[in-house]
Amino acid sequence: MPLFSSRPSRQTGALNNIPTPRTGLGNAHIAPPPPAGSAASSLLKRYRPLETRAAGGFGSVEICLDGRLQRRVAIKRMPLASPYNRTSTETTATALAEARTASMLQHPNIVQVIDFTYDSAYAYLVMEYVDGMSLEEFLSQVDGHSLTYDEASCIADALVQALAFAHENGVLHLDIKPANVLIDRSGHVKLADFGMATLASAAGFGGARGGTIGYMAPEQLNGEIVDERSDVFSLAAVLYESLCATAPFRAGTPADSLKNIEKGVLYPSDLLPDIPETAEHALLRALSPNADDRMIDVGEFGDGFLPGLGNPREGRRSLARIIARLTSDEGEPNDGETEAQGRVWELDPAEGYLGSRTGRARAYALGAVSGLAVTAVSWSLLGDLHVGSALARGVTAMGIGVGAALAPQIGSALAVGGLLMLVLNNTPLLSALPVAILSFAMFAAWWLVWGRLQPAASATFAAAAALALACGDAALAAPVTAVLAAYFLAPAHAATSTGCGLAFAQLLLAAHAAGGSLPFGATLQALLTPSFLVPAAGFSALAAGASWVLDRTWEAHQDSRPTGLLTALYLLLPVASVALRYLAQPMEIAAVPAIEVAAAAGLGCLSSIIVWICMFSLGYRRETTEGDRS
Repeated sequence: MPLFSSRPSRQTGALNNIPTPRTGLGNAHIAPPPPAGSAASSLLKRYRPLETRAAGGFGSVEICLDGRLQRRVAIKRMPLASPYNRTSTETTATALAEARTASMLQHPNIVQVIDFTYDSAYAYLVMEYVDGMSLEEFLSQVDGHSLTYDEASCIADALVQALAFAHENGVLHLDIKPANVLIDRSGHVKLADFGMATLASAAGFGGARGGTIGYMAPEQLNGEIVDERSDVFSLAAVLYESLCATAPFRAGTPADSLKNIEKGVLYPSDLLPDIPETAEHALLRALSPNADDRMIDVGEFGDGFLPGLGNPREGRRSLARIIARLTSDEGEPNDGETEAQGRVWELDPAEGYLGSRTGRARAYALGAVSGLAVTAVSWSLLGDLHVGSALARGVTAMGIGVGAALAPQIGSALAVGGLLMLVLNNTPLLSALPVAILSFAMFAAWWLVWGRLQPAASATFAAAAALALACGDAALAAPVTAVLAAYFLAPAHAATSTGCGLAFAQLLLAAHAAGGSLPFGATLQALLTPSFLVPAAGFSALAAGASWVLDRTWEAHQDSRPTGLLTALYLLLPVASVALRYLAQPMEIAAVPAIEVAAAAGLGCLSSIIVWICMFSLGYRRETTEGDRS
């Protein structure tokens, strides 16, 4: 629900045109302000000054210690009249009321205001302390005095969200500039000084316009009506400067700034040949001298500027690393310090513990699963083929595994090829041909549609075979295979890859037990026995269901809704594992050995643990593209 009842539209050219704040306060009964210095004395009872961070014509910033909560805060002191301007008490109180109300905005990308008070001489804004630096300081100290595309994307994304929230609540900023963009040590970006432009205007600073020359839109410089498009202009000016290392409209007077605006800016592509065309177009449109030519909504500007520009997460990491270096108290860091600063990171639940540290965590995880699985399968097949000594087999298997780790798609193809070679070498040709043709047709179809396109599908396929070899039973490998497929693949892909992987594992076990001989009859018996068929079909369906649950969990996480379905999945896996073990022997349920039930329950619990490990390490995010089926 908006804080105010109407959209922002203001006249800023003359003090007596500053609007009454939409807070129901009115101007009929304005109490006289407390004596000068009384507010400061009151604040000193709670806040102890530590250092002065900024001092200038319009106010100063003190870093203080909150004696009650034992935390740092920033207190901005703003004069209520300049030496060259005297305004009425009524006008000042009106501006104070509006500034107080605007400062109530609560958003992750807006600097939080803890308290607001004033006396006859100054207004005091008590804000959260942002441990880092402003964008102005950052640009002045980095090489090239500009941002990378990733860094600009991070800052633009944060500012667009902050302004969109403020505009939805009827608040304009009207003083967006690099000094008001704060970046903390984790790379988190916040916009400061909402509501201060009106107060600056009332106090006689900013040329009675409230903003900063060089970033104000033409209508603001001319004292005309301003709206959201004025903030869009200022935001674009800040981003242009951040990318191109030049402030195109900076000037000594409003008139000179207006001339620069009318003249227009140098095309960003002339300075940055690789800038995305959409981002350049958005900047140029937002910097138009005519407000009617700009986006009326800051979200529209973000939709045009951000896509394809850079990775905000990588930009945030980069900002954090550089700020850690620039704000270091030790001067020039040594190699150890540089390495430590390179490890600045923040846990993102969508990416998990490992994904927050490296964008390739999932690829590495899939490579490790595929490499280990194909190594185990290759060791078994090479042993059945009686290839070389144990050492030679080990070295060869590890070499094949390394190749599978680098390209999981190749690993699954090599595993199928090894099984076909084993069967053809140890089975009479007429008996082997039907098996070879059937196996090749089934696995080739799966590989062409899914295995060659999705590394996760091939990794799941190989994992099923390796787990079956380790357990001596393909049905026991089904729970872990199903959850691996469910986490990394879309529902249909998870079901298909689980089923094909378990079928391959069953044939591999049958061939291994028979010394490589696998006639057609033995193949049908291995695949159609209920003790295998029921768990394979059941866990293929469970893989699809679990993948669907993880899709819904990701959507719930994005919408900040409860993720109760995930808990249900954790509980379902052990139950389903035991139930399918019983269903595999429907005529002998009472005779199912307790050790089999315990093993099924244990593997079901292990599957739940694996899902939890994946969620913790690799996060909630889903990447389940359909792939190229052409």
